[in-house]
Amino acid sequence: MNWKKLLNDEMESTYKSAERLMALVEDSQLDWKPATGANWMTTGQLLMHISNACGAPCKGFITGDWGLPEGVDLSKLPPEEMLPPAEKMPTVGSVAEAKQLLAADKQTALDMVAQSSEEDLANTFTTAPWDPTEVILGHRLLQMVFHLSQHRSQLFYYLKLQGKPVNTSHLW
Repeated sequence: MNWKKLLNDEMESTYKSAERLMALVEDSQLDWKPATGANWMTTGQLLMHISNACGAPCKGFITGDWGLPEGVDLSKLPPEEMLPPAEKMPTVGSVAEAKQLLAADKQTALDMVAQSSEEDLANTFTTAPWDPTEVILGHRLLQMVFHLSQHRSQLFYYLKLQGKPVNTSHLW
């Protein structure tokens, strides 16, 4: 298996469709969230989450740098701090900011794959702060692409619920 090719191809495709969907968001809709149910992110919070859903955790898996202040140990964070309720999640101030953050996250993701060897991707086992199961590094990075993809799909439905003319082709 060629992990680098798989990861690069999946990253390019997923980021491309996330960028296209982000372009359909209007700044005036950043506070929008579904009207029913609980614990929904606003559109602005979702854009912030999308903009660090893949590259940032890839960097964490490869370098051990999870972007936390010095002295904070992810394995010791209580669940409500690792995965806070939606109302405590950060938001973007504009769609332009989200696009810049997404571009930076994409570059980080691609850089992390580039600095990894096929040997490491295929044979190095790693755990996640949220999952102590040992999984090979290549699979962990692919999971982060899936994480981005999942929230990209969430944005698709947010746009659909806002009345935007999106269809399945926007996901691919």
